[in-house]
Amino acid sequence: MSKDAILTAIRRGLRRGPLPADQQAMLGGRLATHPRHLIPARSRVARPEQVALFIRNVEKEFGTVRRVADAAEMPAAIGEYLAAQNLPQRIAMAPHPELQGLDWDSRPMLQVEARRGDPQDSVSLQHGFAGIAETGTLMLPSSPHRPTTLNLLPDTEMVFLRASRIVGAYEEAWDLLRAENQDARTGGFMPRNVMFVTGPSRSADIEQTLELGAHGPRRLHILLLDDDPAALPAP
Repeated sequence: MSKDAILTAIRRGLRRGPLPADQQAMLGGRLATHPRHLIPARSRVARPEQVALFIRNVEKEFGTVRRVADAAEMPAAIGEYLAAQNLPQRIAMAPHPELQGLDWDSRPMLQVEARRGDPQDSVSLQHGFAGIAETGTLMLPSSPHRPTTLNLLPDTEMVFLRASRIVGAYEEAWDLLRAENQDARTGGFMPRNVMFVTGPSRSADIEQTLELGAHGPRRLHILLLDDDPAALPAP
């Protein structure tokens, strides 16, 4: 059923015709401007504090973060994390150009496969779209370069995230997504799926006992590239 048919059926049920022009203009303006509601003050801080807040909130929710000064260090940081966790040096990696451009030859023991996730995968490497400081949350929109299966199937998920992509509030993350998803025909589009990930999967449904990995990865490790000089900690 088309959108017009659905709306016509709703109007018929409400016994109401099309909205008057002034109400249509008001609603159109509201949709176009994305008005802000109450935003927590804790995210309205200087950039170094914003990144520090993001890290604290990730760790509070049982995730881990490693800050990396240069992209060239990423393969080594990944290999060291896997070794420390006694995990296989084999990764299902998002086929994102930024991840594929890393110097994987510098870490020959790592086996990296750029593809979607598979139920047999132990470890994945996802490309993070944005981080949200107020809750330590990752925004992971689906795309051919960011398969959603990598967020759900492996037991351990690693996420590459640039510090420059950390924002204070959810509204700012949505602003980024709208700004970077444009097409000439419609003026903008949303991905098929947008996941918000705050720490590893967990549940306390059974006897109020916290169980990690209940519905997805039991480990979440963020590799944070310090690419924003304004966000670096004070010396």
